[in-house]
Amino acid sequence: MTLAKSETLANKRIEAMKAAVPEALVTQHIPLISAMTNDPKDRHVLAAAVVSGAQVIVTNNLADFPPVSLTPFAIEAQSPDQFLSDLLALDRELVGEILAQQATALRNPPKTVEEILDELARIVPEFVARYRA
Repeated sequence: MTLAKSETLANKRIEAMKAAVPEALVTQHIPLISAMTNDPKDRHVLAAAVVSGAQVIVTNNLADFPPVSLTPFAIEAQSPDQFLSDLLALDRELVGEILAQQATALRNPPKTVEEILDELARIVPEFVARYRA
């Protein structure tokens, strides 16, 4: 993929995210980046979480967000598997509704909830096992 094409795709994704969740755009975090004590390449993430009032950072890079860096801000780092499992424990019915909505929205190719779960099982196996139990 060429740089121009990947930049175009990135811009399309950014615009889609802005349209879907406009309140998620954070820009006030930039002055805080240098004060963060987590992994340098992810300090912008923690700074954005701080200014947005996030309670959780969902990441597969848990080592980049040690508790000592997060505790002063009352933020926790969780893997996607743990995060989704926690959501499932909070409201199983709502999670089921969201999975059904996702299946309904997929058209190219269409997928069933079970097919979505099969795909998710590769990246969030605990969540899928708990959902299917």
